[in-house]
Order: sequence, then structure tokens, then C-alpha cells
Amino acid sequence: MKKVKIITMIVLIILITMVSFFGVYTQVQNRMENQVKEYALDMDLDGARYVRLSVNRENTDVIKDADGNEVETDEEMTDEQLAEKGYTKESVPNNSEDVLTVENYEKSKKIISERLELQGAGEYEISVDNETGDILVQIPENENTDSFVSNMNTIGNFEIIDADTKEILMDNNDIKSVNVMYGSNSSTSTGTTVYMNIEFDKEGTKKLENISNTYVEGTDTTNTTSEDTNTTTENTTNTETENTTDNTTSNETNTTEDNAETTKEITLKIDDQEIMTTSFDEPIENGRLQLSMGTATTDVNTLQDNIAQTSAMASVLDSGKLPIQYDIKSNEYILSDITNTHIAYLALVVGIVLLIGFIIFVIRYKVNGLLSAIAFIGLISLYLLVIRYTNVSVSIQGIVGIIVTFILNYIFINKILSTIKKSEDSKKLETVKEGIKESYKEFFMKLIPICISVIAFCFASWTTISSFGMVMFWGIALIALYNYLITATMLKVKAEK
Repeated sequence: MKKVKIITMIVLIILITMVSFFGVYTQVQNRMENQVKEYALDMDLDGARYVRLSVNRENTDVIKDADGNEVETDEEMTDEQLAEKGYTKESVPNNSEDVLTVENYEKSKKIISERLELQGAGEYEISVDNETGDILVQIPENENTDSFVSNMNTIGNFEIIDADTKEILMDNNDIKSVNVMYGSNSSTSTGTTVYMNIEFDKEGTKKLENISNTYVEGTDTTNTTSEDTNTTTENTTNTETENTTDNTTSNETNTTEDNAETTKEITLKIDDQEIMTTSFDEPIENGRLQLSMGTATTDVNTLQDNIAQTSAMASVLDSGKLPIQYDIKSNEYILSDITNTHIAYLALVVGIVLLIGFIIFVIRYKVNGLLSAIAFIGLISLYLLVIRYTNVSVSIQGIVGIIVTFILNYIFINKILSTIKKSEDSKKLETVKEGIKESYKEFFMKLIPICISVIAFCFASWTTISSFGMVMFWGIALIALYNYLITATMLKVKAEK
């Protein structure tokens, strides 16, 4: 029975080791894919995307009327046509000199940084040149990187305007926060719809309530019947009364039909692109505007795309409007100086050192040393799986943390084995239990200051430090838990009569 227990645990360790080091492969279409998750590598190991944003120095032609107001038109007019209408064309810089300040450079950096955080970019580095205004962003390379880059230099100019007069009714200054929601209408069963939920501040809430009371269906009415009747009466003779009355009645009928109730509408624009033109069914008093983005769908991929696009737009609006227009000057992926070959050499060295340590275990502690060495291999395998599935970003400092964990575990197991060996009868079960208990107490009491530091590192804003902290946190947790469940159990089973 004792042998069966030990063999079972050894087989379990072998299985964990096979999964951790060799993976689990299944057939996907015409190829075999490893289903075990890859390591999340930090930029200093995996390389990064380097994006440089430069201040736009170009000019834009603007058409103005005689009063100096900007005229919006899609028609390209010649100088003669402009002169006929009393228009003038001016070349206006996209960024005027008064906005090109250090304060706005820093504000732009802060906004771009917030957008990256809202989109879940995780690790990134951002810096600004206060002389030129150029912003350099360094972010990890993954399937979302292109989306992050495309939103970096988006201005994010939000406007709600009168669809007819083009009067600006609300803008970015009225926004409190923006987030994404999605849900399904069970009554129609058309699938899931994604919404962009815009919450306005106190002043914006009042504006939205006034707008939603004004721009409702059937609010724009025109009554010309009275005026038409008076005009007809004043301009008709007695001899034409009958004919005029007939004509007036007909005109009034047509006018009433032509001037039937119409709807005053608002247009929502982001960066001068019309998102929608609509009116309100009822007043909005809670200061929240929910905009459906795309159509309802039951397709998972389409839904994920809708959520991703809406989230990107929401992050742009929630972070605020860029005070300066930027262009993406360069966008390139740069490999890390540390290659897979370097990591392989390091892994080989660590493996050789561990092998020497295992041999020392066997020579000094015989069977107990062999069982502890086998258990150690299982801890390594499980530890590497935990790092992958807890999404720990492994940096150079993280690798150092892994090696430190191995050293701590070696010291801990050696402490247990040496404590047991020093006892008068190291083969008794009670002696083994007491040795394990004493080793746990002494080792982890000394480890308390390190544990406190590790927890503090986990919450560090600097990714390389937090990587070290997270790696060490899971390492220490496994040393305590795994050795209690596996290593200690194997030693106890071996000591049983």
C-alpha cells in the first residue's frame, strides 16, 4: 500500500511535468496545436512596438462667408465661384501656435496614456519631448496592438448639434464618463446589441434634458392658415371673392399638408464624422445617453468585433479630447536584444545546477533525498504552469524571481531533510512529522520580511518590478502549499510501517 501511494504521486508528477515542458497537442484543421498557454513575456524579452507621434504642421483650407463664419461645403469651388458668393478661402494651420505649449504636450501624453489603460494595453512606456511635442510610445506586440495605435492620435472631438442650424448643443466638456454595455431584447430575440453609454456631468445632464424635451418627434409645426386668409381678404375684390375663396381654401389645404408636423433632429458627431441623426421619444432626465453601436447579432465573432470597436471609441471619449492634432510619424516593431537562444542557455545552466543539487540530495539523504528531488521536479513543472495561467508578465526580473524561488525551495527541502536526519530515529513517522513541522515554522518565520516586500512589489506601477513580485508571490505560495501536500506526504508515506 505504501508503494502504491508513492508510485501514484510519482506518476502524477510525471504527468504534470510532461504537460508543462512538452504541452498537450490536439488537431486543429490540418495541424497540431499546443493547447497549453504560452508565457506572457515582457517587452524586454518579447520586443515591442515603437510608435512616434509628431505634431501636425500642415494647413487646411477653410471657406468663410462675408461675416467671417466658416462655411461647410463638400463642393469644390473655384476662386470665381467663391467671389460670386462672397466667400473667401483661408489657409489655417491645423495646430495654431497658441496650442503648441508644454502644458498641452503633457496633457496629450496623459490622455494617450489613459486611453491605453482604458483599452487594457497593460504594460507600456510613454514619453514626450517638450521641445518638439513628439510623443514616443512603446507597447507590447499582440493582436490588439494595431487597434491601440489607431486610437492614439484620434482627436476625440464630441459634438451634439442641431441637424438644421448646425448649432453646437453639447460637447466634450459635458461628458463625465463613457463605458460599454451590451444586452439582448428577449421580446424580439434578435440577438445581443452593444451600447455606448455616455454619462454627462451635472451641467450636461441639464442640457441633455432640455435637448430631449425640444428635439422630439413632431415638435416643428408651422400654421399658415390665418396668415393666408388675411392676405387673401386684403388682396381680393368683391367680384373675385368666390374664385379667390376657392383658391385660398385649396392653398390652405396644400399649405397645411406641406407644413404638417415634422421632427427636429440632432446629429451626433465624433471628429466631424456623423455617427447618427435622430430625435428623442421621451425626455432624458438621468443624464445618460445610450447609443446602440451596430445591429443586434447572435454571431460571437461579430459581437466581439462590435464590443472591441465600441470600447475603443468609448476609451477615446472617456479620456478626453486631444488639445493638439498629431500624426503617426513612425510605427515599427523592434525585437528584444535577448533571444530565445540566450534563454535556452540560461535554462540549461539552471537545469545543470538543479541536477547537481538533486544528486547531492540523493547522496546525503538516500531515499528521502530521491523522493524530495522527484517532488522538486513536480514543483518546477507546476510553478511554470501557474505563471502561464495567472497571466504573469515575465520580464528579466521575473526570470530572476523564478531562479530565486528555486533556490528558496532547495533551501527549504534541505532544511526538512537535515532536520529529519538529525533526529535519533529518522525513520519513525512521528520524527518525520515533527521535523516537517519544525522546518515550516523556522523557515517561514524568517521569510516574513521577504513576503511583505513581495506583496508590495506586486502592486508596483513599474511592470518589471511587479513581474518580479508576482513571480515571487506564486513561488512562495507554491513552496508552502505544494511541499505540504506532495513532498511532506511522500516523506510521511515512506516512514509509515
